[in-house]
Amino acid sequence: MKINKLILCTILVCFGTSLGLAKDKAEVRDVTGCLAKGDSAKEFLLTGNDGSTWEVRSSKVALAEHVGHTVTATGVVSNATAHNMKEDAKDAAKDSGMKKTNDEHGHLTVTEVKMVSESCQ
Repeated sequence: MKINKLILCTILVCFGTSLGLAKDKAEVRDVTGCLAKGDSAKEFLLTGNDGSTWEVRSSKVALAEHVGHTVTATGVVSNATAHNMKEDAKDAAKDSGMKKTNDEHGHLTVTEVKMVSESCQ
């Protein structure tokens, strides 16, 4: 019985530690890139300068005014824990010698946008 409790405690500590590592990355991100119209009127696509893509939306910021501009969007990552774990897996693959791609795709609720350029280059 004591061994079962010890095993359970060990598993819980390991699980808690892995969740803690996933939280190293911020739930709030700044992404700089080109803003384009999305599939619906309230949805937009931000292609980051690093090649990542983000479906973005906002109830606070008028994103439509910035379509075709290079912007820095600040926002909250949807499902941040799962998204960060996916990024960690890509980083681990890179560390093991596999080529890392920047085909990251996430969802971001924008709270602030700053125009960097009036065009996407």
